[in-house]
Amino acid sequence: MTTTTVIRPRTLVRASGGPRYAFALAVDALGTGLLRPFLLLYGVTVLRLSAPVTGAALTVGIVAGLVCMPAVGRWLDRGARSTAVAASLLVRVVGVVLLLAAPAGHVSFFVAAALFLGIGNTAWPAAHAALVATVAHGRQRDAALAAGRALRNAGMGVGALVATACLAGGSTAFRALAAGTGLAYCAAAALAWSVRIHAHPAAAPTEDADDRPAPRMRALLIANVVYVFCLNVPEIALPLVLVTQLHASPVWSAVIFVANTVLVVGLQVPVTVLMSRFSRRTALALAGLVLTASYLGFLAVAGAGSGWGAPVLAAVSVVCTLGEIGYAGSATALVAHLAPAHVLGRALARFQLSTGFGLAVSPAVITTLAARGPAALWGTLAAATLLSAAAVATE
Repeated sequence: MTTTTVIRPRTLVRASGGPRYAFALAVDALGTGLLRPFLLLYGVTVLRLSAPVTGAALTVGIVAGLVCMPAVGRWLDRGARSTAVAASLLVRVVGVVLLLAAPAGHVSFFVAAALFLGIGNTAWPAAHAALVATVAHGRQRDAALAAGRALRNAGMGVGALVATACLAGGSTAFRALAAGTGLAYCAAAALAWSVRIHAHPAAAPTEDADDRPAPRMRALLIANVVYVFCLNVPEIALPLVLVTQLHASPVWSAVIFVANTVLVVGLQVPVTVLMSRFSRRTALALAGLVLTASYLGFLAVAGAGSGWGAPVLAAVSVVCTLGEIGYAGSATALVAHLAPAHVLGRALARFQLSTGFGLAVSPAVITTLAARGPAALWGTLAAATLLSAAAVATE
C-alpha cells in the first residue's frame, strides 16, 4: 500500500491533454448526449422504421466498431494520438450526415449511419486513452483518465437534458438535434486535432527501449466482459426489476439514473485518487467485491415488500455506482500500466474489444436472467463478478 496521490486541478488539466483537448471532450460529450440516447427513437419516429429493424441496424454498427479495433490498435502503435481521436469524431460526423440525408422508410441509410457511428464510438475510447497515456504518466494518468470520464458523463447528461426538453417538437426537433450533434463533433474534431499530440512509433526499438511483447492479459480481458455489465445495470436491469418485479413507478428509474450520473461526475476523480494508495490490480479487484456486494443487496431487496422495495433498491444502487466508479478508474489505467509503449495501442484495442463485447451481450443476458427470477439475475451476476475479481487479483 502506498500513500495517496495529490492531484491539483491545473496539473490534472495538463495531464488530460491540455485546456483545448479538455474543451474538445466537453463539446463531444454534449453533442453525444443530444442524439445517442435517442438514436433508436430517431429511426422509429423520423425514418418510420420498425423497432426490430432499427435495433438490428444499431447492432450492426456495434459489431463493425469491434471488427475495426485491431486496425485502430495498429494505427495507435504507429504513433497516432490526437489524429486518431479527431478521426473517430469525423467518422461519426459522416454517420450524422447520413442520418440527416436519410429519406423516411429507407433502411439502408440508417444502417450506413449506424455503421459509421458505431465505428467512431468504439474507436474513441482507445484513442483517447492512448493520448492521455502519452502526455501523462503514473498516477496522474489514472486521475486524468478518471477526469475524462467524469467530464464526459457531465456533458452527456447536459446534452440529454437539452434533448429531452426538445423532444416535443417531433421529427423536426430530432433532425435539429442530429444537426447539433454533427456540428459538435466537427468542432470537437478540430479542437482535438489542433493539440497535435503524437507518439514516436516504436516499430524498431533501440537496445534501451522497452521491447517486451504485448501482455496477454487473458484473465483481465475475460473479467472485464463481466465487470462491464455494471454499466448497464442502472439503464437496463434496475428499470426492468422496478417495473416487472417490484411494480414501482417508472420515476424511480429516472431517480436512479440521475443519481448514478451525479455520483460519477462528482466522485470519479476523488475515488480514483483515493484508491491510488493501492495497486491498480488490487483496486480493480476491490471494485469487483463492491459490485458483488451490491448485486447481493439487489437480491435481498427482491424479498422486500412493494412499499419499501423501490427506495431500498435506489439506496443499494449507490453501492453499485461506487463499484462502477472503482472499476472505471482502475481498469483502463491497469491496461495502460501493463502494456509496453510500443504495443500500447494494441493492448488498449484488445481491452476495448472486451468492453464492447460485454456491452453488446449484457442487455440480452440481463433480460434473459431477469425472466427467470431475482436469484437467477443477481445470483449469477454476483458469482460471475466475484470470480472475475479473484481472477484479476491472482493473474
